[in-house]
Amino acid sequence: MKTMLLKIRHPFLVSMVENTLNMESFRYYVVQDALYLGDFAAALRMLSKNEGISTEDSRRLASFATGAEEAEMELHSSFFREWDISADGAVQMPHTLLYTSYMLSVVATRPHAEGLACLLPCFWVYMHVGHLMLRHREKLGSAASRPPQFDAWIDMYAGEEFEHEVRDYIAMVNRVAGTVDDDVRQKMNVHFRKACELEHMFWDQAQVRMEWPNIVGGNTEEKKEK
Repeated sequence: MKTMLLKIRHPFLVSMVENTLNMESFRYYVVQDALYLGDFAAALRMLSKNEGISTEDSRRLASFATGAEEAEMELHSSFFREWDISADGAVQMPHTLLYTSYMLSVVATRPHAEGLACLLPCFWVYMHVGHLMLRHREKLGSAASRPPQFDAWIDMYAGEEFEHEVRDYIAMVNRVAGTVDDDVRQKMNVHFRKACELEHMFWDQAQVRMEWPNIVGGNTEEKKEK
């Protein structure tokens, strides 16, 4: 899993630190991330209600869900207030829907351990890239000034409070992984890798501001010919 993390250096993230990222792409990303976090919190709550898990694990998973809803969503909400926009009425774009559908499907239909592993990248990847971006920002110094929203985002995911949450979640995943057989552990790795790839695709989507194709309408004559 660590090898996979070391490969994550997406142009969307680098351009955020270097202040070459288009602000409209960042706004698009924040709206999509807000929609994603709603489903992510729901997935954590689903895990917290699984049969056979300890009372403490159930409590911690519910707490992680609350953290996603309150701390991370508050960051997004602060951006919305500054921009005078809202995510109300927004829809999940293709890669957002792909990611949330995969995540919710695994959590709903697969063993508890696999669901835990599928949600791990949203914790671990963001802590990892947060630290990388913070180091890059420190190296640049005053050479690249950024909009305050970029710095607030970096500070959130490179912060000690978020790292504490991530370390707790990693410890839970590792502990549960030690109680299952090799076949389940292999599937946990598959879900972890797939979710890492979906994180990458999520940033791809934001960089180009991907939209759903417009397949409604068209030329009337063309319809008659068909």
